Amino acid sequence: MKNITKSVIALFAIFAVACTSDDVEDRPTIVAGDAPVLLAPDDSNIYNLVMENSSMQAERFVWTPATFGEDIEITYTVEIDEAGEGFANAQSVGSVNGSTQLSVSVGALNTAIMNLGAEAFVANSFDVRVKATTASSAVEPLYSQTVTITVTPFAAIDPVLFLVGAPQSHYGLGEWDNTTAIPMRYIGDGITKLFEAYVKVNTDQGFKFIGEQGTWDNGNYGTNGGAQDGNLLNDGGSSDIKVAETTGPGLYYVRVNIDAMTYQAVKMDWGIIGNATPGGWDNETEMTYDFASNMYSITAALVDGEMKFRASDASQAIFGSTESWKFNVGNSDPMVAYDVNAPNFAITAGNYTLGLSIGFDGTATVTGL
Repeated sequence: MKNITKSVIALFAIFAVACTSDDVEDRPTIVAGDAPVLLAPDDSNIYNLVMENSSMQAERFVWTPATFGEDIEITYTVEIDEAGEGFANAQSVGSVNGSTQLSVSVGALNTAIMNLGAEAFVANSFDVRVKATTASSAVEPLYSQTVTITVTPFAAIDPVLFLVGAPQSHYGLGEWDNTTAIPMRYIGDGITKLFEAYVKVNTDQGFKFIGEQGTWDNGNYGTNGGAQDGNLLNDGGSSDIKVAETTGPGLYYVRVNIDAMTYQAVKMDWGIIGNATPGGWDNETEMTYDFASNMYSITAALVDGEMKFRASDASQAIFGSTESWKFNVGNSDPMVAYDVNAPNFAITAGNYTLGLSIGFDGTATVTGL
């Protein structure tokens, strides 16, 4: 009996040794080999990052594979740091497993740059590299060579500008109350300070622009001596802007360029246009504006077809004589006055009473369809 027991134990020992040997043989050997080589971007590439392009690709980083042995999953991370800092404060702009390329968006690159303490709108040099790692903490990462690029980031917070003055009363606010000054819509590219508003203005009403609610000390933009010539003066002694003195009460499109210290303003006349309307696609059929309700309206017989709302005169006044479609309202979600690619409204023949209202920020409300 003892001999049988000894034989069984010996047999199990043989199996254990055999299994252990097989397991070891099947395990991949992790040995640091060739480091990745960064193929793109090129050294000295320049990137001017723009806020409105945040979701677009800034760069596709491409590199050669690293080697750690056979059948090893490799994680590649693109790192960036201020030039000459040796990646002491490296920021990641993204990682991939196995792939040898990474598409980095404008927003992701901008975030990494700003996290390094970069100043917005100022060009600086940054070092980038690729780090290759495995799941084994016992194996040191492999790094590509360093490539130096120049990047100009944008501000993480949109520039702001506010309208303050008598027109605030049309929006349930106190006239000239700078604590409730109305935010204008920012339309710059992350570098330029360009703003717009769609504002009700009566004939004798004036207004100004300020850079911060609740104070006159962070930008006080008005006219120089009351001259209504499109130029701005940033001074406590600047005078009111009065866009309706000549053309009378109405809804005005106001565009402000703080970099150039200029403004533009035009009274908006909206109409309907399209093959479903009396004027076809060649001519707008004018709508009537009611100042009290801030509503454009029209009653018209429409035919089967399509239509939009358009303010071609305002478009041409601001953007040039060949531009007729910069201000139009179509069947977009949300509806806005500035979406040039908005789809048309589909119309079934009949009599319609249509209404259009444009909010301060350009949002549109359509009734009757």
